[in-house]
Amino acid sequence: MATDYDSPRKTDEDINEDSLQELQSRRGDKSTGTIDADPDEVAEGMELPGADLSGEELAVRVLPRQADEFTCSSCFLVHHRSQLAVQRKGQLVCKECV
Repeated sequence: MATDYDSPRKTDEDINEDSLQELQSRRGDKSTGTIDADPDEVAEGMELPGADLSGEELAVRVLPRQADEFTCSSCFLVHHRSQLAVQRKGQLVCKECV
């Protein structure tokens, strides 16, 4: 897109007025519902699975399992005792895994 640097610049008020007028004119235009985006530009902001995150640091404090919690022997998640469904042969299983 060519830019004419010799043309007079618009003030903030002119820009706001133009924007309002453009929005009102687009209200009746049905073709503005389509998105015109370059797929390469969209992909730049996405991280791919398997990306190298070795330099990243977590800002999460990890607490050890509390006395009123258990680790499910099926999904290996830590749950509160209220989520305990069954105890099979010394193995604790949560309600979600039953």
